[in-house]
Amino acid sequence: MLHIRETLRKAIHISSLLIPLGYRYILDYNRKLMFLILLAAFVVMLIVEFNRFWQKNFRKTFWAMFGLVLRKHELRDFTGATYMLFADMLCVAFFDANIAFCAMSFLSLGDTFAAMVGINFGKRKYKFSNKSLEGSLACFAVCFLYGLWVFKHAPVMAFTGALGATFAEMSKLPIDDNVEIPLTSAIVMALTGIFI
Repeated sequence: MLHIRETLRKAIHISSLLIPLGYRYILDYNRKLMFLILLAAFVVMLIVEFNRFWQKNFRKTFWAMFGLVLRKHELRDFTGATYMLFADMLCVAFFDANIAFCAMSFLSLGDTFAAMVGINFGKRKYKFSNKSLEGSLACFAVCFLYGLWVFKHAPVMAFTGALGATFAEMSKLPIDDNVEIPLTSAIVMALTGIFI
């Protein structure tokens, strides 16, 4: 049951790749419009979240609809989708368009591949978390290859961004990884861009 739940959760998670793809290919990196769309979605999610916290009947309905893909801590905390929208807003607002595109994509791809490979093939678990070396390697590989596609002439950007995303994914900091992965990778790529 845990494998089915996590597979379903990650299938939904990878669909969030539509956000950066829409930013690049539909909105043609229109920062203002993308920010407004993400802000509107974030406000809607906050309304849903607070109704879920404050209204017992709404909470029951919400759990009946989405309980299969939610984690236990999300009963009393915001869902991963709310954190993701917040991080995506920050990426679009504060980072170069290609960096924002890559960082948002790293969350969708890297986190998904890390979980799927880690659950199915992870044998070497870290002492500080329940994550595995195999999952981390999958995260790095998919992020690096994706980054190479985005930064064709700057492979160092792809490498450092993928490394940042991987370290964020495997870390045990008390920050939701839907915030940690895109922001860490975006900051690392922005800093790398200063020196190349």
